[in-house]
Amino acid sequence: MLDAASKAFFHTLARSRLLKRLASRYGMRKPTSFARRFVAGETIEEAIEAATLAQSRGLLVTLDLLGESVTNLDEADAATRAYLRVIDTIVASGIERNVSLKLTQLGLDVDKASAVDNLRKILERAEPAGFFVRIDMENSPYTEVTLEIFETLWQQGHRQIGVVVQSALYRTEQDLGRLNALGARVRLVKGAYKEPATVAYARKADVDAAYARELQMLLVSGHYPAIATHDPKLIDLTRRYADEHGVGRDRFEFQMLYGVRRDLQQLLVRDGYRVRVYIPFGREWFPYFMRRLGERPANVAFVLRGIVGETAG
Repeated sequence: MLDAASKAFFHTLARSRLLKRLASRYGMRKPTSFARRFVAGETIEEAIEAATLAQSRGLLVTLDLLGESVTNLDEADAATRAYLRVIDTIVASGIERNVSLKLTQLGLDVDKASAVDNLRKILERAEPAGFFVRIDMENSPYTEVTLEIFETLWQQGHRQIGVVVQSALYRTEQDLGRLNALGARVRLVKGAYKEPATVAYARKADVDAAYARELQMLLVSGHYPAIATHDPKLIDLTRRYADEHGVGRDRFEFQMLYGVRRDLQQLLVRDGYRVRVYIPFGREWFPYFMRRLGERPANVAFVLRGIVGETAG
């Protein structure tokens, strides 16, 4: 795992317009391009192809049209309409009906009420068609407002929705009590964002310890939680704790990222666990991709080799 300074460096790179232009030129140029290790492609058709293959291997899927931090309501409206097209295309394809999205993609930074209205438009199209919609969690300035919006929609009767919490944040155990009391479906992640020490654990060991406590809370008191990790120790803990407390394998699922630990995904499926793969796609893939690089040194080496091959080709 990269140290905090290196992680912050990759988050800075994620905001570089020059790098984004270069990545757009080379990153998805052909099927073997370096970005396709972690991103299914730029189109919904490519994402559906990846999802169909994953399902053939016994995996569950969720599709995420990448995008975040739009700067005006026109962009937010365009993102909303794009998600409506994604929903229609998924229905026509016959793959599992499960999507993830970010509130800043729908205009949260511009106008909260408009972002909520955009999310309602998506839910009104998705829920009657049998979709589950996961609201992704962004960095800590958005935690409380994301939970507030989720709770508002939940209380208004939108029950085919879920939300994400991050073990890196000090507040997460309290938030889990709040969400479990609602009956909400929670996805537990470690957290891919560089956060200040005032709100988040700085040491990996502390993040892991918090994750271990929180996954136990979810298994016992949660409602079909998603244990989203590639960490073998935390996966083993989940398996042991569920067995010891009589939590059936149909009462939770593991979640992993597209292109990461495919061997472990298949091992868990073989052992009878539910495993969902998060499949990102879209033209706005660069910030997501850089956060993935900021998580593991092996990712960096892989991409540097890919860039050399791409620019030489």
